[in-house]
Amino acid sequence: MSTASIPSLPRLDIVEAAAAPWADLETLFGARGACGGCWCMAWRCKRRDYEAGKGELNRERLKTLCSSGRPVGLLGYRQGRPVAWCSVAPRSDIAYFATTRSLKPIDALPAWAISCLFVAADQRRQGLARQMVVAAADHAFRQGAPVLEAYPVSGSGATAAPVFIWTGVPALYEPAGFRPAQAARSTGGRTLYRLWPENARG
Repeated sequence: MSTASIPSLPRLDIVEAAAAPWADLETLFGARGACGGCWCMAWRCKRRDYEAGKGELNRERLKTLCSSGRPVGLLGYRQGRPVAWCSVAPRSDIAYFATTRSLKPIDALPAWAISCLFVAADQRRQGLARQMVVAAADHAFRQGAPVLEAYPVSGSGATAAPVFIWTGVPALYEPAGFRPAQAARSTGGRTLYRLWPENARG
């Protein structure tokens, strides 16, 4: 169990998804699976499989993944209530990166990736996502990740509704020590950011 807190912000207790009751993740995501039947599968499946699985099949995919023993993500609790999610896992486990051209690997390092953040609607704009990012970095580096990546949305895309900016924005990552990768290319408003263990900040 990993705990992350930032002074003056609401305190979260943060645990690995595999250690949390599945019902808590269901409670946080709700009937729509966070957004439109996604269940955090948008980047974890091939596009055609994701679209075909919206709803119940994607829910079962995430449930199976959480019980597999593989790294999946972190669940954040506030006063016992599940209120925040962060998908953090080896980049190689996320299907999207096998086909994307704009966010392709920039070297051979076995990077980990933050591919999704979700905070309950009534808990947003309180610094909870930042706590999840800090905890994700701590978790990834404890698991031996040599570098952690994120893919924040910038420009006009950053003004969309929060649920559509599931990879976050630069202002979320930069205080934690993330910086744009030198060779990254931006598309769809996303840029590849990286965090090295020695630069991580809480």
